[in-house]
Amino acid sequence: MFRRPILFAAISLATLGLASLPAIAQSAKDDQGWSRKYKTPPPSSRIEVTVLKDFNGKPIENAAVIFHPIEGDKDKGVLELKTNEDGKAIIDVIPIGDTVRLQVIAHGYQTYGEDYKIDKAEMTMQVKMKRPGAQYSTYGVGGSAKPDSGPGSDKSSGSTAPPAASNPPSPDNSSQQTPPASQPK
Repeated sequence: MFRRPILFAAISLATLGLASLPAIAQSAKDDQGWSRKYKTPPPSSRIEVTVLKDFNGKPIENAAVIFHPIEGDKDKGVLELKTNEDGKAIIDVIPIGDTVRLQVIAHGYQTYGEDYKIDKAEMTMQVKMKRPGAQYSTYGVGGSAKPDSGPGSDKSSGSTAPPAASNPPSPDNSSQQTPPASQPK
């Protein structure tokens, strides 16, 4: 009994809503503040980075290849990839004309870093990773910087004590001398 008037009211409202839909769409189109314009992305470069061992030229798998796009003096973010079994990492989202700081990190090798100007549609970069070098110490024999073979090592005397000073400190220049570094235990 009540179904027929409710059905009639629902059909009337649906018809009225469909009739007013083009008017609503037109008013939204006229309002420029709410519409979005599609902006095409700039052309990007395809960059292939190959990471190799410096001493034998074999590829390094699972090395972190990190791209830092730079705008002026500011870093715009980070894009990180891992190398495959051939030592290659490929990226194709960096716009042509940008400057990018390339950083490569691999376990057991020195970290590599260099800035590159992306100026071609396709670029290839080859990075040769070096083993870490010897550490240098200012507390070597005679105060000169020399390679250090380990903590507390002094090859010349065979002891772990720092080298003795050739002349004892005088009261007037004692504040200018630096004490020897404490040796780690």
